[in-house]
Amino acid sequence: MFKKILIANRGEIACRVIKSARKMGIKTVAVYSDADRNALHVSMADEAVHIGPAPANQSYIVIDKIMEAIAKTGAQAVHPGYGFLSENMNFAAALEKAGVVFVGPPSPAIEAMGDKITSKKIAMEAGVSTVPGYMGLIADADEAVKISQQIGYPVMIKASAGGGGKGLRVAFNDKEAFEGFTACRTEALNSFGDDRVFIEKFVEGPRHIEIQVLGDSHGNVVYLGERDCSIQRRHQKVIEEAPSPFIDPATRKAMGEQAVALAKAVNYQSAGTVEFVVGKDKSFYFLEMNTRLQVEHPVTEGITGLDLVEQMIRVAAGEKLAFKQEDIKLDGWSM
Repeated sequence: MFKKILIANRGEIACRVIKSARKMGIKTVAVYSDADRNALHVSMADEAVHIGPAPANQSYIVIDKIMEAIAKTGAQAVHPGYGFLSENMNFAAALEKAGVVFVGPPSPAIEAMGDKITSKKIAMEAGVSTVPGYMGLIADADEAVKISQQIGYPVMIKASAGGGGKGLRVAFNDKEAFEGFTACRTEALNSFGDDRVFIEKFVEGPRHIEIQVLGDSHGNVVYLGERDCSIQRRHQKVIEEAPSPFIDPATRKAMGEQAVALAKAVNYQSAGTVEFVVGKDKSFYFLEMNTRLQVEHPVTEGITGLDLVEQMIRVAAGEKLAFKQEDIKLDGWSM
């Protein structure tokens, strides 16, 4: 087990990781910008390193500054939290090169699941149910209209690198498809530096359900039930609850098994979340995979009794999962 872990984050999630590490007898290193000099995570950690000015692009997301803090403190592993560098393949690769353990999935899994087009193709190959759509490159708005007609309205036009509702449009006719494609591509380029767009069938009145998975480096992957995050504003989650009041045991099992199949297809190790859109008839389709701990992870911890941060650290240290799928029991309700 590691003797010292650096947390490449701030605020609530940094405090959360420190608590689990302390429980495991692991020393912690906090990093902080000018804005966080007196923050709680700084005082909670065993050591703290200043990494720059208040703006995150001059401190928390500068890989070289995090690497300097690691070298200075001798940390053996890094937990990225969520946001910032948590899904940055270059950061994971830099740690690997320096012989420092990334408390998260391997960099190829981050890369594969970080692109919506690539991840959907992998999901289809793994036998995961996907929304009908067109995954190829779309030349222009006229072609987007033709594809939309073939799929059948309504359709959803999405940026491949998108997230959080950016680079996303729903079209109910040719005019909306034409205008939506143009707007979506522009927004995607400005927000993500990647103007690739794909089109898929829009599932009306859907539930947004995500499955928490956990995998180790020995080929074991389990699912820890679902979180229902259907209550949203502007495509941003507002309330998460577990278990979902909509999902029955058979659907939970089917979704969980497909989430595990996808995780195994990319040799996934660590905690991750596979998101699905679920129709009124309980048909479900893969949306995307988040290759990190999510903000809402305590909702799952509340009904499983598992400490997901502890599990991530144990997996990163090379340990096997101490439980099998049949050992996981969901108890109570959490939101």
